[in-house]
Amino acid sequence: MNPKLLKQRIYFQVFRIATASVIFFLFLMIWTFISNGIGVINWTFLTDVPREGMTAGGIFPAIVGTIYLTLGTIALALPVGVASAIYLVEYAREGRFVRIINSAITNLAGVPSIIHGLFGYGLFVIFLNFGTSILSGSLALFLLVLPVVISASREALLSVPKSFREGSLALGATKWQTIRHNVLPYASPGVLTGAILAVARAAGETAPIILTATFFYRPTIPNSPLDGTMALASHIYYMSTQHPNIAQVRPLVYGSVLVLLGIVLSLNFIAIIIRTRHRRRKKW
Repeated sequence: MNPKLLKQRIYFQVFRIATASVIFFLFLMIWTFISNGIGVINWTFLTDVPREGMTAGGIFPAIVGTIYLTLGTIALALPVGVASAIYLVEYAREGRFVRIINSAITNLAGVPSIIHGLFGYGLFVIFLNFGTSILSGSLALFLLVLPVVISASREALLSVPKSFREGSLALGATKWQTIRHNVLPYASPGVLTGAILAVARAAGETAPIILTATFFYRPTIPNSPLDGTMALASHIYYMSTQHPNIAQVRPLVYGSVLVLLGIVLSLNFIAIIIRTRHRRRKKW
């Protein structure tokens, strides 16, 4: 057999094995959560508050808190991230300053979440006196996911052909009109991809919200952004590590994980549908 062909087959087999391993462990993880947690999921579990030392009842306050924190984060990160990407791609001149900013954004995306949590605790909870609240948690998560939104939006804007801009400008449109009508509509699928990644990360982060937004036990629904809350990610952490009877509440932990996965997948599914429709309408 030709040595080059043999090497190619070996590489293909290695790639197949690696892919199969990832899929296997993914399904194993999902099966573990389903087999251990599906038995506790019912209407009471989804709509009731925790009772009897959090060993009975439901997780409704944590579900609401997770949705509030996620929506608050995206409401802050999406407009700021897209506006920053527009400036970097469309207005800023290429040079050392822009390269430094892009490098800083890339580096910020790799900063551990606990660092963002400590920064958010010092700035929003203590210095700005927002206290332990949904607002503090959303702002801390906003700082965490902002680099993801900027990077994805920047790549989406760069993918739009220059001819779209040049044709619009040649017809007399202003710079902003060109961006608004000829660039952003075609970049929207990539921007929504960044939003999907941000949603998934914001909903699943634990360290920032433990320090800025959540309580171990708060059975009431928040009435304002300045109220603290429970959240599924922190609830799972607390129940797995801090509860005095971890063995008893372990099925509730697995059930909470399933609910959190369901919320994240639902938000992702909605964003994917919107992205697909935009891509079909703006195909070029």
